Amino acid sequence: MQIVETTRLSRVTGVGEPNDTATRFGIHGTDLGFIWDAGPGAGGDPRVFVMFGDTYGEGWAGPGAGPATAQWRKNTLAVSTDRDLGSGLRLDAAVSWPERGIAAQVIRSLPRWVEHTVIPCSGITVGGVHYVHWMSILRWLGPGRWRTSHAGIAVSVDDGLSWRKLARWWNPTGRERFQVGCFARDDEWIYLYGTTNGRFGPAFVARTRPADIGQRRAYRYFDGRTWVRGAHRAAPVLPGNVGELSVARHDQHGWLAMHLDERRAAILVRRAPEPTGPWTDGEPVADAAAYPGLYGGFIHPWCLAGGPLYWTMSQWDDYDVFWMRTELG
Repeated sequence: MQIVETTRLSRVTGVGEPNDTATRFGIHGTDLGFIWDAGPGAGGDPRVFVMFGDTYGEGWAGPGAGPATAQWRKNTLAVSTDRDLGSGLRLDAAVSWPERGIAAQVIRSLPRWVEHTVIPCSGITVGGVHYVHWMSILRWLGPGRWRTSHAGIAVSVDDGLSWRKLARWWNPTGRERFQVGCFARDDEWIYLYGTTNGRFGPAFVARTRPADIGQRRAYRYFDGRTWVRGAHRAAPVLPGNVGELSVARHDQHGWLAMHLDERRAAILVRRAPEPTGPWTDGEPVADAAAYPGLYGGFIHPWCLAGGPLYWTMSQWDDYDVFWMRTELG
């Protein structure tokens, strides 16, 4: 696989076209925007869910996140049925607070003196039930660094309207794994990739049966040879500086992983024949010279049969999500 060209096609969030999320959903600034196939909606149309991190409305002026007084929500959720990915990612609706007329925070958070924010990391739908991996942020430490209290999985059985927290991965030492998570799947297993808090460590992988996705004790961790109990026994499968991660199986190119490498100031795509690797060192698809303050990198699940990769990217100063296309050779 060769990276031929990457193009920033449009905004996904913010003021103006194509979604005008500021007017429609009260989303003036936000980030992340990871995407997963959510199954058919009430009308039977295929759709994806798109989940964002810290979200701000009226009063947001940038650069970056904040202030807290600007209708701060720790996470928000939108839905899209758009299949014409080459023209941008159009959002149909967002889970909203009707009385306030803005997108709602869907995964609850504790008071700020207990946790600063609750950041969603990845989503997956199994048998019509939706799951999101999230992390509880105690404090931000510096570029690419933060400290979590714990991470976990939340479940929604009412099509994304409400979420209940399930399994937890606690972080008493500040060095525990699976604090920033990423779901992937094949025909048999659900995989959960995870890193320590921040963007400067490797990624590990666990797996479980689809029926057991919400039960932490059901996960087994790859130790370099086989699957074992205990996250502390997991061996790195994606070495390097792994930021927020997106992993999927491509029909032509095998397993793909997309993530920010903070030290290289670039979003990379890496390949492997199996979920456990071995993974390539990665090829840049976008860098900070062209896109200052870039991060994220989340693949749309409907582009995995062939053709270009379509994915979302965040930029810090703009504090918005952008729609990207990468041509593959």
